[in-house]
Amino acid sequence: MSPSITLNADERNTLLDYYRRHPDPALRLRAQIILLLADGFAWATIIAVLYCSGRTIARWQRRFQNGRVDALLGKTPGRVSRRTPQLVAELVGWVTSKLPSDFGFLRSRWCCGTLALLLGRVHGLHVSRETVRRALHSAAMVWRRPRPVLKRKDPDRERILQGLRGLLRDLPPDETAVFQDEVDVATNPKLGSMWMPKGQQARVETPGDNTKRYLAGSLNWRTGAVIVTPGEHRDAALFVAHLDELRRRLRRYKKIHVILDNAKFHESWPVAEFLYQYGDRVVLHFLPKYAPECNPIERVWWHLHDEITRNHRCPDIECLLDRVFRWLDGRNPFQVEGSVYPPVKAG
Repeated sequence: MSPSITLNADERNTLLDYYRRHPDPALRLRAQIILLLADGFAWATIIAVLYCSGRTIARWQRRFQNGRVDALLGKTPGRVSRRTPQLVAELVGWVTSKLPSDFGFLRSRWCCGTLALLLGRVHGLHVSRETVRRALHSAAMVWRRPRPVLKRKDPDRERILQGLRGLLRDLPPDETAVFQDEVDVATNPKLGSMWMPKGQQARVETPGDNTKRYLAGSLNWRTGAVIVTPGEHRDAALFVAHLDELRRRLRRYKKIHVILDNAKFHESWPVAEFLYQYGDRVVLHFLPKYAPECNPIERVWWHLHDEITRNHRCPDIECLLDRVFRWLDGRNPFQVEGSVYPPVKAG
């Protein structure tokens, strides 16, 4: 097969030098395409060897024939358009502030193919999904999982937080405050990122039968000490047992202020009975609704999952609980994290 391009000695040597030594991989690919065409290789062979498209071969053959070696320098593959920055900005605007359903697509999230279709519909541009992907990457956009956040807000949020801040700020030495919450641990591990060989997905074995236990915990506002009560269910019985443990473990304090979320069992009949008997020492203060970020003990549970329960290999719940309690004993007292409340006073 006769070559579609003819090279003189200087051109061949220049292209070989680009292919072997140039730091730009795009220029190395262009030089290799021209060299293979000059050696008479079929397009199908070049496509199979270089993993490029026929459009790419045609583009650089045409440019080389029009401008020779200089035509390969300083030009990026693909269609050059003065509108490119504006189009990239429009793509970013679509994926960050619009939904596919806003444009009539029956989809819940954007993909590169849908964006390519929309570019064709709005601007008459026919581009590939990969072109859209490169455009988004050029604008520092990445494909990753979003962080779930609660949209609903308690209308009394600021009023409640203001009252809690005043309580903590003016807390007498003979009274204490704790932030309370429950957490579950399970034999089926929570999965988290880990190091693994590229191209190979690591495995985390699970026991199959998922056994759960629950911990009711309280974080001391002043000292950072965590008191934990284990149980088989996340219910009023566990919560009452935990309140009773707080009452016994914190005997030195005249009053214990327990700051907690709005779980239904926190206001159940067994809790009311406990408070009827011990309400002079144990006082409940409820956080704003839909506001887990206002409870510092949530950060303790986050560290617990991050360091112990994610990807764990414990064969049974007893082994897992042993690790959990050893971790809690080793880390106590914890740092009270968060900036919702005033700085901690020593006492």
